[in-house]
Amino acid sequence: MATKTLTQRVTALEKAPARRKTAKTTEIRARVDPALKTHVEKILADLGLSPSEAVRLFYHQISKRRGLPFPMRVPNAATRKTLDDSAAGKNLTRYADTDDMFRKLGIKVGESKTQSTDP
Repeated sequence: MATKTLTQRVTALEKAPARRKTAKTTEIRARVDPALKTHVEKILADLGLSPSEAVRLFYHQISKRRGLPFPMRVPNAATRKTLDDSAAGKNLTRYADTDDMFRKLGIKVGESKTQSTDP
């Protein structure tokens, strides 16, 4: 028995009568950065998927998991306040330059926590 490609498996899954209740007639449009689109489409091609197949898989996963298929966290109150304060320019610590920042934080510039084994 021949091994099916990922595209063939996805297509078979999408055509399964138990999963498909209506014809695929709805169009989704999204604006993305052109460089991101090109980069992602190359990855999808390497995986044997079209962008449409990837979007359908993404939607199937959202439906199956009843949420996004990756962790997404809402910042807690302290993090939200810090982000809001930073955006408003409040409670910021300013430094003259990176050396000043490292000095005030007690970090010696050029200090390494790991030893290099390269000659």
